[in-house]
Amino acid sequence: MTATAQQLADVLRPVKHVLLDFDGPVCSVFAGLPAPEVARRLREGLLAAGEQAPAGAEEESDPLALLRLVADARPDLTESTDAALAALETEAVRVGRPTPGGESVLRAAARSGRLVSVVSNNAGVAIEAYLTEHGLNDYVAGVFGRAPGDPSSMKPNPRLLLEAMEVAGAGPGHCIFIGDAARDVEAGGAANIPTIGYANKPGKDAKLAAAGAVVVVDSMQLIADAMVWAMS
Repeated sequence: MTATAQQLADVLRPVKHVLLDFDGPVCSVFAGLPAPEVARRLREGLLAAGEQAPAGAEEESDPLALLRLVADARPDLTESTDAALAALETEAVRVGRPTPGGESVLRAAARSGRLVSVVSNNAGVAIEAYLTEHGLNDYVAGVFGRAPGDPSSMKPNPRLLLEAMEVAGAGPGHCIFIGDAARDVEAGGAANIPTIGYANKPGKDAKLAAAGAVVVVDSMQLIADAMVWAMS
């Protein structure tokens, strides 16, 4: 069951720093250049460089999972594979699909005096390219994508969330994280930050709730509206 406007407002009232996942809450990164195609091109890049893809890579359709696979099997190829994926993600965001209400959340945060940091497993260069192309840079105080060449920095590791809080000088009690996957909720929990789960697909609400989301919504616009209402 998704949260009511009152529940959202109660959760958002003490928040001064919004930590926002990118793929899902802000845009659908691989809507135009599908994730399986990105994974295929990553594998082709390895072969073109004379390298053998690690075991299990041929069946992997998630490019971020493929990056982890490469890092585990061939640490020497991690940096080059990460760079290739970052380039493909940057290509993908140019044909990605904005999430309804995602931009509204950024604008509502600014209007209500809250700071926003984008915290994502995607490459920072791709996130920045999207924000620039859509004129959203001024609404985001910081971008914290995965550490280049270090896929272990990705959620559910809380590292990126902790970095965002440190840079913003904000404690967990004044923060909220918004994410669309169980790993986001797990990372939030590890960083002591409550997480709003965004259930953008059927069945996700139960998974997000089971992971420990403080509330679950099926619309980013609901969060934007509650953000402004919470300040009144």
